[in-house]
Amino acid sequence: MAVLVAYASDHGSTQGVAERIAARLSENGVGAKAFPVDEAGDPSEYEAVVLGSAIHSMAWLPEATRYAKRHAAGLAERPVWLFSVSLVGDTGSALPGPIAARARKMKERRPPKAAVEVRDAVQPRGERSFTGAIEPDHWGRLGRTVFRALGGKWGDHRDWDDVDAWARSIAAELTSPGPSDS
Repeated sequence: MAVLVAYASDHGSTQGVAERIAARLSENGVGAKAFPVDEAGDPSEYEAVVLGSAIHSMAWLPEATRYAKRHAAGLAERPVWLFSVSLVGDTGSALPGPIAARARKMKERRPPKAAVEVRDAVQPRGERSFTGAIEPDHWGRLGRTVFRALGGKWGDHRDWDDVDAWARSIAAELTSPGPSDS
């Protein structure tokens, strides 16, 4: 089994998550390689794909969206999982609890447009949102001011246990015998 973990990262946080996913898949019996989407090539060379992007301004990075659209047919023919990395993940956040809860509700009601387009095109088996590493130099002056006003905390907020558990669940799904394998 060969799995492509393709990602778009701006400051390296999403790259770290993608590399961790690939490592955990490999440790769990699924050969996986992580590549930036610009180097990932044709997904039809792989049996499954995990595709992720950083979220900026409530959207996937353009290169991730372009990759998904360009390879939509090939992605639709194999198991695909999607992940995003932003200020607020499914289990962690760079923002205080009440603000993170509101952000999660907003994301449920109005998910990032590009993520919806990708989801509709590839029909993923699963999706996950992770919190990233947030540093002051990643943002402009206004962004830093708003982040601090919201009570945001700089630093690495990635929940590695969550990343590992999600990767293990993908590996389990890929290695479990199917109905015709019994």
